[in-house]
Amino acid sequence: MKTAFLFPGQGAQYVGMGKDIYDEYEEARKIYEKASDLLGKDIAKLCFESEQGELNKTQNAQIAILVTSLAIVEILKKRNIQADICTGLSLGEYTALIYSGYLELEEGINLIQKRGYYMR
Repeated sequence: MKTAFLFPGQGAQYVGMGKDIYDEYEEARKIYEKASDLLGKDIAKLCFESEQGELNKTQNAQIAILVTSLAIVEILKKRNIQADICTGLSLGEYTALIYSGYLELEEGINLIQKRGYYMR
């Protein structure tokens, strides 16, 4: 049997997304921390504590969804759950490219920050 991952696009965001995995899994926290360091912005706080209107802003929603998706993938990797194929809906295509190794994590995070800024 083959496994596929389908990564979400903008519109999937909600306040509190990822908090459960952030609290429980160190590998998830590391992804949020790395993104926060790269962007100079607390991504965990954005995802968990912001107002819905703030999270819905394109420049925030895109990075929040990307980081949360990557945190989930990191947990799955540590448990030897990997996709044979992956794809994504709009923004999710970038997550798929990072997961597949076509984009480095840092490169993808910086690219999505710029994408969200220009789409705004």
